[in-house]
Amino acid sequence: MKHIAESTVRRLSLYLRFLEEFEAHGHQTISSGELASQGGTTSAQVRKDLSFFGSFGKRGLGYSVSDLSSRLREILGLGRPWKVVIVGAGKIGAALAQYRGFRERGFRIVGIYDVDPQSIGLALDGVTVRDQRDMETDLMSLNAEIALLAVPAEVAQPLTDRLVAAGIGAILNFASTPLHVPSHVTIRSVNMALELEILSYALVNRDA
Repeated sequence: MKHIAESTVRRLSLYLRFLEEFEAHGHQTISSGELASQGGTTSAQVRKDLSFFGSFGKRGLGYSVSDLSSRLREILGLGRPWKVVIVGAGKIGAALAQYRGFRERGFRIVGIYDVDPQSIGLALDGVTVRDQRDMETDLMSLNAEIALLAVPAEVAQPLTDRLVAAGIGAILNFASTPLHVPSHVTIRSVNMALELEILSYALVNRDA
């Protein structure tokens, strides 16, 4: 499979959201210019992004909103449900467990794990928090493929190693530390402090 830049994948996800909004308002076609204006990019960039995956639309007529939406869902792997586990049931983990947007996009939370006795046994959006000691045994039967890691930095790598050994293929890391995984495992890190620093930079330089 050819390598597609992460920035391209991010834009495809944005295009899909805009297309769904257009579809909800009854629009049947959309131009590359309209997609570009919504995503803060250019018509040429939209056409280039889509060209990696085939031919879309017709010159002068634009794209079919429903057809392009369906194709982007397929490209982004949203044509099937994904089973997800959350490791860490603190404030971030609990918020993730109750985020309805996951379910709407086909990501189903099937397991939540923690070490805190006060958290174990609690139900978060219908899923009972279980002891981390049961994680590997559970994963053998759950067939989960994605893990959300919301734990302190000092325990993040050992837990990552356990998840990888149990067959998890993709991890979204909310711990404030870089993690090391084998090449066959995909990992993405969410650094909220970094995102705030980017925002603060934008604010102090907006008049530059």
